[in-house]
Amino acid sequence: MSKIPKKPEDIFPVIIADCQAVFGDELLSIILYGSGAGADYLPGKSDLNFMITLTDGGIESLEKAMEMIKRWRKGAVALPLFFTPSYISGSLDSYPVEFLNIKHRYKLVYGEDMLAPLSFDNKYVRLQIERELRGKLLHLRTGWLATEGKPKKIRELIGLSLTSFISLFSALLYMKGIEIPNNKRDIITAAGDTFGFNAHVFLNCEDVRRGADHFSAAEIKTLFQNYLLSVGRLCKQIDRLEM
Repeated sequence: MSKIPKKPEDIFPVIIADCQAVFGDELLSIILYGSGAGADYLPGKSDLNFMITLTDGGIESLEKAMEMIKRWRKGAVALPLFFTPSYISGSLDSYPVEFLNIKHRYKLVYGEDMLAPLSFDNKYVRLQIERELRGKLLHLRTGWLATEGKPKKIRELIGLSLTSFISLFSALLYMKGIEIPNNKRDIITAAGDTFGFNAHVFLNCEDVRRGADHFSAAEIKTLFQNYLLSVGRLCKQIDRLEM
């Protein structure tokens, strides 16, 4: 695998054959998830993320996958996530947001559909969202100091931190029973409308992440300060949220 595929399905036979050769009967399932699983796949821009489920015996021999993954990465395939069924079922009360986001957009490539039967308790989703928000608030405060106020570093901090908020906003929409949009901007807008926070701050940060803004150095500093304030307010709001 050395070329970026025109469509994800082009590499499915190679992915399946490689996994079967390495893991044999220990292979239970292969799933493509994320932007690569959507109808709007863009070669070279959309992520090719695979979730691979193995038996307990298979996961103990994970080292055998190293050469296979080295070849895949030449075709722009991201490092895959490896699970066992027991790990998945045991994670739904501690890390539901990750599985909720994986389940949002996926294609079954091989074997058993491990995501279809998953459901998520809003109580655990809220707890993880609050935990993640508080952690990211600390990270942003520390990162802000580390930038020394330099616009380039502030831009980098915004770009690196924003994507994780998209996952949390998707989980917020899930808790309210609202269909999660596929577009990042639509997710931000829908979450802002639903929970009453200022979506424009996060939309402006998304423009910075994409390199599609024209903010001056002073405006970038102001945007980051508003970003920090918005995350802090959202933390308090989620803390008070009753499920």
